[in-house]
Amino acid sequence: MPENRSPMPTPHEHLRGAGDSRPVAVVTALDEVLRDALVASLLLDEEGLLALRYEVAEDSSALRRIVVSAGGVLEDELVDLAHPCVSCAMREDAVPTLARLAGCPETCGLLLAPPLSADPSVVVGTLRSHESGWQLASAVAAAPADCAAEDLLGDDTLAERGLRWADGDARSVGEALAAQLEYSDLLVLAGEPDGAGAELVEHLRAPEQRVARDPFTLTAREVLGGRHDQSAALRRRDARCVEPYGGPTEHGTWTLDLHSQRPFHPERLLGNIEALGGGRLRGRGRFWVPDRPDTICQWDGAGGQVSIGAVWRAGRELPTTHLVVTGQDRADMPRVRDAFGRSLLTEAEWAEGLAPWLGAEDPLAPWLGARDARV
Repeated sequence: MPENRSPMPTPHEHLRGAGDSRPVAVVTALDEVLRDALVASLLLDEEGLLALRYEVAEDSSALRRIVVSAGGVLEDELVDLAHPCVSCAMREDAVPTLARLAGCPETCGLLLAPPLSADPSVVVGTLRSHESGWQLASAVAAAPADCAAEDLLGDDTLAERGLRWADGDARSVGEALAAQLEYSDLLVLAGEPDGAGAELVEHLRAPEQRVARDPFTLTAREVLGGRHDQSAALRRRDARCVEPYGGPTEHGTWTLDLHSQRPFHPERLLGNIEALGGGRLRGRGRFWVPDRPDTICQWDGAGGQVSIGAVWRAGRELPTTHLVVTGQDRADMPRVRDAFGRSLLTEAEWAEGLAPWLGAEDPLAPWLGARDARV
């Protein structure tokens, strides 16, 4: 009787996606050396893997597109864009380039590395509807653990580091790195695994996010063998869904979970905003104000910069106020907690209801925009 045998896998079958499509991982970072070392290590791990890297061309609306294999550089071209923005770059050039490279029979997978400081939620959001012959396998964020605390909590801007995407990019380093770490499926932390930076990342990451402590032991299969869950990634970035993950505290890292049914008093919020969001903090969440009861506002702060905005419509029920704030200086904890409490409507003000706020002057209009006429 002939022996029953399982069919032998074809080359790179473990990386194939649905319908034989090629898997694509989006690799973001602020540290060019670490990102390129990670990409090079993965290229050497799997024959047939290609890297598609983009760099900002200085004083130009062009991007430099580089295609690399384990054997070296295959393409190096300048690409002129109608607009120097992340979504335009991905739509105008990355989409057709991914399709072209994925169509090569010898290609088993692709690593897409957008310019440093790129927001992976924007990159993936633009690419997702254009998957053709390829599919998004994962979003990967690489960061040096030794620098993570300073990068996330320090007050440097991308412009000061020479990392901004284009003129007008006023983001802080902390804002850009937090967006990469909080969105991605896989976090690659190089360096001291038990230091203050790694501890801080543990407080900020969700339990379902995977962490690799050594970029050079990471395999292509670990990066490209799955399917990116954009819904879960966007939920991690959604200020309406913030959660206090907590983590180790050996280096003094703390997380405050601040919540209330009451809204912020607009004028007191402005008066307390530095105490609530200034300094070496990472804070995210939602709030509302009594003169806009149908609006959920976003709070997003890192490295002393705070961004607020009227972002979502509330449902039939009144919204709530919920901020999650993380830092590493214990002296900041009581300051932040007290500023949060002082910014809320008092119990007496809350008992009066919302009627006194109808038609009241709106001191937050410069930040939240014009108030809806129905309020």
